[in-house]
Amino acid sequence: MPEGDTVYRTAKNLRAAIEGAVLTRCDIRVPKFATVDLTGERVDEVLSRGKHLLMRVGDVSIHTHLKMEGSWHLYRHGTRWRRPAHSARIVLETTDWVAVGYSLGITEVVDRDDEHTVVGHLGPDLLGDDWNADEALRRLTADPDRAVGLALLDQRVLAGLGNVYRGELCFLRGVLPTRPVGTIEHPEKIIALAHRLIHANKDRVERTTTGTLRGATDWVYGRAGKPCLRCGTTILEGRLGETELQERETFWCPRCQT
Repeated sequence: MPEGDTVYRTAKNLRAAIEGAVLTRCDIRVPKFATVDLTGERVDEVLSRGKHLLMRVGDVSIHTHLKMEGSWHLYRHGTRWRRPAHSARIVLETTDWVAVGYSLGITEVVDRDDEHTVVGHLGPDLLGDDWNADEALRRLTADPDRAVGLALLDQRVLAGLGNVYRGELCFLRGVLPTRPVGTIEHPEKIIALAHRLIHANKDRVERTTTGTLRGATDWVYGRAGKPCLRCGTTILEGRLGETELQERETFWCPRCQT
């Protein structure tokens, strides 16, 4: 599942392939931006911001978001694509590479000066050079009555965490995802663990929160009905969200988490 570490690696791979190169083809397959042609423009920078990816090309930025199904692939010219062409939302070519964005949840082009309109709402980026733990704590504790599982998923609080990390962080800190933030002792430890955990996975193709890639790589996520790896109690599953549209599955151990 795409989370901040996935987008970080995606940006890193795209940066290595096309940053500094001139586009020889630009095909944006989204109606609103279908007439935008950046052929001949230089890719100045590729960077991630939480779960968002920005490509600064010429005077504009290409803003994409993977959402649940999206991904970026890199191909050499003449190489067969690994996903159907109809799922491509954008195709960028240079002399050496073809970059294809498939099933992207967001694909848009904004003026560079307007980047704040698409990422300015984000909280501190866990994988950013400007990471600020104090600001992250301030945002996390701003609403003490809010469920910690909701606060951790809010990109305005922390940029980069998704459903997997939400569940795993709550387990590792021994708190139920429904527990109000204000009742948690040392909430700064959740932030420190989030920062440490996502950094440990940022260069891994396969994510792990258990510390192993052999066997179970997650403590609770996706393990409903299975025994807790720590105490053997059956892992439970439920849905948590402030509205029906925002509800996401969450997993927890009723013994290890209170």
